[in-house]
Amino acid sequence: MARLMNLSTKCEYAILAVLDLAVQASAQPVRIADIAARQEIPQKFLEGILAELKRGGLLESRRGAEGGYLLGRSAELITVGEVVRAIESGRGKLASGDDGPLARLFHDLDASIGSVLDHRTFAELAREWRERQAKYTPDWQI
Repeated sequence: MARLMNLSTKCEYAILAVLDLAVQASAQPVRIADIAARQEIPQKFLEGILAELKRGGLLESRRGAEGGYLLGRSAELITVGEVVRAIESGRGKLASGDDGPLARLFHDLDASIGSVLDHRTFAELAREWRERQAKYTPDWQI
């Protein structure tokens, strides 16, 4: 598992993009430009991230004028940990022979954080986001 204490901007954008797709919960593909605008992610950067997530089996894409991206499976079945691993694979790992004084600590920390991320689905995150947004929706009753 990648060192999760220091997620890259790329990884944060990947999580936001997958969350955006989960919140949209559309059977229709979502355009990259729409995700980029809502999440304030540079579109060119997002294109590469989404392609990487597609290669990892987390997303599907459709070509054409009505094309875009969809979740590769239900948001209930995609964990934050999967997205992190798809983007951060190989980044920040301890060297296999590293047995320095902090090696065990970092290993345990990575395992603990990974456990949390592997138990949080995008369906949960989307539900929490919708609930927070509903709190701030004005109710204009008179």
